[in-house]
Amino acid sequence: MSPARASPVDPVWRIELPGEQATEAFAARLAAWLQPGDMIALSGDLGAGKTTLARALIRALTGDPSLEAPSPTFTLMQTYDGPGYPILHADFYRIRRPDELVNLGWEEATEGALVLIEWPQRAEEALKPDRLEIALALAPASGAEARSATLIGHGAFASRLARARGIAQVLAEAGWSEAQRVFMQGDASIRAYEKLIKPSGETAILMISPPRPDGPILRYGKPYAAIAKLADDIRAFIAMAEGLRAQGLSAPRLYAHSVADGLAVLEDLGDEFIAGSDGPIAERYSLAVDLLAELHCRTLPAELPVDGETYTIRPYDAEAMLVEVELALDWYAPYVAKITPASGARAQFLALWREALAPILAGPATWTLRDYHSPNLLWLAEREGLARIGLIDFQDCVLGPPAYDLAALLQDARVDVGDDLELKLMAQYTRRRLDRDPAFDVAGFAAAYAAMGAQRATKILGIFARLDRRDGKPHYLAHLPRIERILAKSLAHPLLSPIKSWHQTHLPRALGADL
Repeated sequence: MSPARASPVDPVWRIELPGEQATEAFAARLAAWLQPGDMIALSGDLGAGKTTLARALIRALTGDPSLEAPSPTFTLMQTYDGPGYPILHADFYRIRRPDELVNLGWEEATEGALVLIEWPQRAEEALKPDRLEIALALAPASGAEARSATLIGHGAFASRLARARGIAQVLAEAGWSEAQRVFMQGDASIRAYEKLIKPSGETAILMISPPRPDGPILRYGKPYAAIAKLADDIRAFIAMAEGLRAQGLSAPRLYAHSVADGLAVLEDLGDEFIAGSDGPIAERYSLAVDLLAELHCRTLPAELPVDGETYTIRPYDAEAMLVEVELALDWYAPYVAKITPASGARAQFLALWREALAPILAGPATWTLRDYHSPNLLWLAEREGLARIGLIDFQDCVLGPPAYDLAALLQDARVDVGDDLELKLMAQYTRRRLDRDPAFDVAGFAAAYAAMGAQRATKILGIFARLDRRDGKPHYLAHLPRIERILAKSLAHPLLSPIKSWHQTHLPRALGADL
């Protein structure tokens, strides 16, 4: 269990620096999360170490450990070439009036620069409201070179400082403080990831998963995320990771985590996926299907422990599924198909979906991992059996139809799964279920598979259009033709013929029709 932590909005962080080596290491960690436009105010008495820290920061930012970087006591300002932006080191000790900075060209020099200021109290009018203050003090009881640093985040820097402090704490707890941190490509969510690399070459993953913002109220007094049953915070990931591992499956081990800070240090499961550059690797997809069949035959808990509390897996109900398909009307229809369905057509669309979903949602429910597809399924060749499938991105797990995850795998939005392979793996799943339960309803499952495939495809059309229009990620649009084909194929099932007719009348583009 992780220890209790300070509130993530606490703007103060105190650090002990027992010597120059510790100061340099601190400067390197600090440099990793600074950016152009930041202002760092260094305060403290004479000899407190302001210039030493400033020099260490400049060396870390420029990547030049031998850079002189002397104190600008007499020049007042000194500029260095940083990683794509200037670094301005200033000393206000000899400033008598704030207007003296105007004559020095202060505004021009600081524009777009990362600014380090010693003796900032001499010209407080020049300080930004959003800044980091580092107050240095001698700590003689700890040694002649010992210093203490108190970091205070002002304005927007408060939350950034809290995040940096939380990361430092969770890395220390996990034993990864000295690891190199390398940013990894994020997914379509608010989460971010970094690969941690120790000098020995050992790796882990830092997961940064802040609490999900509420967003505007959509209906029922709830925002979209609450209706769609998306994870509120990192507790869901922690609970499901431990829950999946308890089932003998390969979810990442947790080395350390902090619910308060939304952070976790995870086992690195590697970067070999079940799909290759040429598409699905049949052997790996087959095992991924066997994993689902096995999981769906088990009695799984609806409640899981997290840090001494209980996490309840929520039901994937009709309201959640309906608010998801509605994304296609809100984003895909107006911005891709260039159509805005009338209110009556929208109401009919939702009514048809509610009717189609009713018999499926009345059936058995299981853990629905929700993003069980190629980008989230890793191949662990050194392990045995089902453990060779590495699982990530399962924090939005709900209690829903078993067919949902199979449809997500075999009707992948990003990878072409041929019809022959899809049918073969569908039959394999059915055989596995029948072997365990001869009463397994094959026809009912086939109908649920078509409905879940159509529901998921409709949702993803809206999500990918939103990622382009709202979030500036146009590369997701390249997948729309595949998703349109999946939707058309799924809607061919007789259960969904009314929804297919609705599309032919109101939104034919979603079926791949040429407008």
